[in-house]
Amino acid sequence: MASEGNGTSDERIGEALIKVVIEEELKDVAAEDVPPFTPMTKEVQTEQERKIVTQLGEMIRIIGDKVKDDKEFQDAIDGMASGPGSPEVTFSHLVNKVLESGPISWERIALLFYVAGRVAVKMVQAHLPQLVKDILKWTLEVFRTRLLGWVREHGGWINSFSELARCQVERMTSLSSQRSVFLLIFIVGLTLGSFITWRVARRT
Repeated sequence: MASEGNGTSDERIGEALIKVVIEEELKDVAAEDVPPFTPMTKEVQTEQERKIVTQLGEMIRIIGDKVKDDKEFQDAIDGMASGPGSPEVTFSHLVNKVLESGPISWERIALLFYVAGRVAVKMVQAHLPQLVKDILKWTLEVFRTRLLGWVREHGGWINSFSELARCQVERMTSLSSQRSVFLLIFIVGLTLGSFITWRVARRT
């Protein structure tokens, strides 16, 4: 039963994380017409789950810088609003580009969530805010059908911190060596603290 409960927690965290990443990206645009997301996703149920979602959301925003200068990615994202195919088919192609260019990893999952957020922004900028809810729905479906099993097999979201922290440090190539060391110490401390808190929560 404990394993089933942890799996349920991983599902809640994943769905809440998708919503948080998309909402964060939409903060930079006028999104008054975007429908509420809450009924579409499972809500976190503990303070520890909420902290994990918050910390992962912050890490994903930094990792997302990887695709900002990728012209092919940006063209694909732009194509969601102006391409000839249906938005769902175009989004499916974009998802496949992220997930099928190599083995699934925590970084690829993070990039997918970030890309979903950027696509949502493009929809609002193209005066198609009604499609934002569809973007969330399609991303949730990909997570549930293609990624949730992988997340559970790899120990749950708590095991994502070390790889995502490494990806963060690799993105900070412009930082001085001293700042990089301080950043690495901070991230390692954050990861260790989250892991210890998670383990304590599971035992209680």
